[in-house]
Amino acid sequence: MQYVRIYSDVNGVSHFEDVEVGLSEVKADSALPAHRTSPVFAVTSMTFLVAPVGWMSDWHCAPARGMFFVLSGEIEIEVSDGAVRRFPPGSTVLRDDTTGAGHRTRVVSQTEAVAEVIELSDD
Repeated sequence: MQYVRIYSDVNGVSHFEDVEVGLSEVKADSALPAHRTSPVFAVTSMTFLVAPVGWMSDWHCAPARGMFFVLSGEIEIEVSDGAVRRFPPGSTVLRDDTTGAGHRTRVVSQTEAVAEVIELSDD
């Protein structure tokens, strides 16, 4: 399983990084078939974000470290190193650029974008 991380380097420049999540097979209960799970991410809050068609944010840092799950619509994110990526429904982005130049975001779909944002704890 993969997600995209947005982070700031020591000079404050933001970048994309593709991160592979290791999965372990689990058989928690004899009534359940085996399945795979990732390591646990400790969280502090969850919210939904709904942005209309054409919505755009200027450069900003993530207000807190957190996972951003695109549920519908499509967003485009630009990081300060100049890279631009589009994220359709089903995409997962770790917003880890809480300092530095940050990123900018816009809705590029012909429908509003809906996302779930889960703030991660420092643990």
